[in-house]
Amino acid sequence: MRIAMWSGPRNLSTAMMYAFGARPDFAVVDEPFYAAYLARTGIRHPMRDEVIASQDTDSAKVIAMLTGPIPGGKPHFYQKHMPHQMPDGFDYGWAREMRHVFLLRHPARVVASYAQKAENPTPEDLGFPQQEALFDRLAGMGATPLVIDSETIRADPAPALKALCAALGLPWDPAMLHWPAGGHPADGVWAAHWYGAIHRSTGFAGPEGPLPDLPEHYRTLARSGMGGYEKLRALALKI
Repeated sequence: MRIAMWSGPRNLSTAMMYAFGARPDFAVVDEPFYAAYLARTGIRHPMRDEVIASQDTDSAKVIAMLTGPIPGGKPHFYQKHMPHQMPDGFDYGWAREMRHVFLLRHPARVVASYAQKAENPTPEDLGFPQQEALFDRLAGMGATPLVIDSETIRADPAPALKALCAALGLPWDPAMLHWPAGGHPADGVWAAHWYGAIHRSTGFAGPEGPLPDLPEHYRTLARSGMGGYEKLRALALKI
């Protein structure tokens, strides 16, 4: 099985990669289209040059890797993706070979977390419009994704991940609840900028508290993502 997990940044996505990477039956890959996206768009991101130097910038070659032999001879392949890293012109035919899951987080929490790492993000930086559009695109291809909310996972990881595995037709493995501190060998080079907290962790953080109190310009940004969030959250797995 090949799982394409789609989320915007700061959505618990790296923790989910670590959870699947803790299983002995899974290979994992971290944002394989990142360099191709930066090269195609010219967008400036932290560590842009290092990211481009670390990955293939040819999206066709990335797709060949994602659909080719699974690394390490493992039976399953978990692929951490971000919708905003799939600009116009990228081929989506490969998506028919994947099981798709959309990972959600309340936009206010996304904005608050992202703003600690990069100033003045836009809705496109956070993947708000791209996530909804990609969901509709995949559904139109007959590859309707599963949806899970990070709030549900953090509230009680074991039943949430058990439900996700059951929906995917995978056996449950409690190894998904814990991982070694210090990161994963599959981490992208950008981990040095973005992954500080997750590298100190050995499992999922506990439930999140109240929504953050954002300044007005960030409240506006968060509101721009609420329509897509609420649309997909209505389809989320019930735990």
